[in-house]
Parts: sequence; structure tokens; C-alpha cells
Amino acid sequence: MFDIGFWEIMLISIIGLVVLGPQRLPVAIKSVLRWVNTAKTMANSVKNEISQELELQEMNENMIKATKQGLDNIDPNLKASIDKMKTNVEDLTQPYQADTSSADSNKTATAEGNKAVPKGKSSDHATEQEK
Repeated sequence: MFDIGFWEIMLISIIGLVVLGPQRLPVAIKSVLRWVNTAKTMANSVKNEISQELELQEMNENMIKATKQGLDNIDPNLKASIDKMKTNVEDLTQPYQADTSSADSNKTATAEGNKAVPKGKSSDHATEQEK
């Protein structure tokens, strides 16, 4: 990255030793190294995010092309990824669909079980009268 040789590093360390002194020089070196490491991690994270976004954009463009051409003429890898996404979506939505259908059936069962009983009569009397 930087074209710094051995003699340049020696010159910088001698100047730093004269300016900062022998007590503060190690602390200054540690803080500079921390800053450099933080900058490296930030740069790597930004690079990873950009590469992920580019991959997503490329996949989106491929899906748009596939829908324009028809799903029969697409790359097998893309078709496999589309099928995988469809199964993932179905797996995610299936528990919610089962919950809503069971909740609806519970509501109808409780509504049927709660028939109107005249005041003063128990449910046993009401069933006997229905016979």
C-alpha cells in the first residue's frame, strides 16, 4: 500500500523518539496501530457490504431477464435458486397459514357450542327439549 522502506521507518521512529520521548512513544505507536486496525476493519466491512449488494443486484437483474424470457430458457443455477427461494417462502408462510385456519375453525366451533339457552334453564334441560 505505502512504499515505505526500512530507512524511512527508522527515520520516522527517530523523529518520534525525539519529539515524544521514550515514555510516550510506545503509547503513541499503540494508538496509531489501533486507528489503522479500525480503518482496516471499516474498509473490509464496507467492501463486503458492497459486494453483497452487487450480488443481489445481479441476481435481481437475472430474475428480471428470466421473467422477460420465460422461466424455461433460464440458467439451471438460477432456476435452482428460484426454486429454493420459493420453498423458503412457503416454509416461512406455512405456519402462519395453519395458525389462521385453526383459529377460524376454533371460532366456528365455539360459536356452534354456545347456543342460546333460555334463562332459568340449564343446558341439560335445553338438550332434552331439543329432542
